[in-house]
Amino acid sequence: MKFQTTSYHFNLLKDEQRLAVFYEAILDYVKNQNKDNLIAFDVGCGSGVLSFFAQPFFKEIFSCEIDSKTFNCTKNNLNDFDNISLFNDDATAISFNKKADLIICEMLDTALIDEEQVPVLENVKKYLKDTGEIIPQGIFNLAQLVNMEREYFHYDDVGENINYKPLSNEILYSKINFLEDINPKFEGTLDFKIRNDGEINGVKITTVTKLNENIVCGPTPMLNPPLLIPLDNLNVKRNDLIRLNLKYIMGKGIETIKTEYVR
Repeated sequence: MKFQTTSYHFNLLKDEQRLAVFYEAILDYVKNQNKDNLIAFDVGCGSGVLSFFAQPFFKEIFSCEIDSKTFNCTKNNLNDFDNISLFNDDATAISFNKKADLIICEMLDTALIDEEQVPVLENVKKYLKDTGEIIPQGIFNLAQLVNMEREYFHYDDVGENINYKPLSNEILYSKINFLEDINPKFEGTLDFKIRNDGEINGVKITTVTKLNENIVCGPTPMLNPPLLIPLDNLNVKRNDLIRLNLKYIMGKGIETIKTEYVR
């Protein structure tokens, strides 16, 4: 099937690894169900490709997209499927008159900082059945101190020739299960051990997506590319222990990121 898209969503569709893991997660979900009349929500549905993947297996799919230009493309893509209902609406405020067996929400961003995955899920989870599931299931966030060439916020995008040198171990600093209540305000003290002499001027955040118990996906070209955050310059020696306080608000943008060394 050919999809009509905006230029941004065309790039999303070109990321075959991203599409493959979501398709496999939807298939896994359906294989484990022993009931008919399944209902799914696809919130922040974009071009509608995930609704398209799900439509053979669900009695009803309710798909929501806030951007009008994208929504017009999505209507053309999904218009022939009688079991898909489309809404040009804000997923952080939308209400439903039915409850879902499955919520699909791919509004992901590295550490969930710059997209609205968390506020959207906090709204729509109240329409999830007690036995319902969410795809993806959650994320893991990792951090590593680096020396980076560009001393400003940027992503390690494929093809952008981003240069940085890792200087510490990589640590797992947070886990999020989307079925649980999520505090969008993150604050934590991260402990690193230096592996190489050098000068720290940044911290790299990497997000790994847990689609379900069987499928985990690291960054792909259009799914959670690593985020490089500038820090004050600090000379370090091998085996030094460095503590960093990190704060941000999920869904409110990179301007909410605050960092400070803990002396």
